[in-house]
Amino acid sequence: MVERYDKTSLNALSGLEPRTESSLGSTLRTLLFFTALMIMLPIGLYFSSKAYVFEAVFGMTNRDSYFYAAIVAVVAVHVVLALFVYVAWNEGSHQWREGKQD
Repeated sequence: MVERYDKTSLNALSGLEPRTESSLGSTLRTLLFFTALMIMLPIGLYFSSKAYVFEAVFGMTNRDSYFYAAIVAVVAVHVVLALFVYVAWNEGSHQWREGKQD
């Protein structure tokens, strides 16, 4: 009986390890993607909207274009955060459903 219990425990643990590593890798990739997006998108939008939209198209002064470009960058940060929460929520509920079916 002890041997059977040990084999059953080992089989159960070996079945969980690949899913856990896959889940961890997926979570890490998602986190790194949104980290890069959080850094690159607001900075890129700030400088590009300042130079090309607010100064070139609308003809704003340097001081006014800083202000409106900062607003664009803040909105971009909020959009990235909302997307991260949405993706994390769906990923967690998907993993929960997979675990519940097993």
